[in-house]
Amino acid sequence: MRKIALLTIAAAALGAATAQAGSLGKPCTTAPEGQWLSIEQLQAKVEALGFKVEKAKLKKACGELYTLDKNGNRVELFVDPTNGQIVGRL
Repeated sequence: MRKIALLTIAAAALGAATAQAGSLGKPCTTAPEGQWLSIEQLQAKVEALGFKVEKAKLKKACGELYTLDKNGNRVELFVDPTNGQIVGRL
C-alpha cells in the first residue's frame, strides 16, 4: 500500500514538472511587442499546422492557444509571438 502511495506522489510530481516544462515558465520571446504578430496571425499559423483554435491570448510574452488537434484532443500550445513557432504544449 505504501509503495502505491509513493508511486502516486511521484507520478503527480512528474506531471507537475512536465506541465511546467510545457509552459516554459518563462516568456517565449524577449523581442519588443512591436515585432510580434497579431493574435489573428498566430491563430492562422497554428491552424495551418492542422489545429483548430478555440481560444487564444497573449500572456507573458507568449501566445497561448487552446486548440483541438487532428484527433479532437485538447492541446494547449505556447507559441513565439514573433514568428508563430510552437515552443511548448500541454
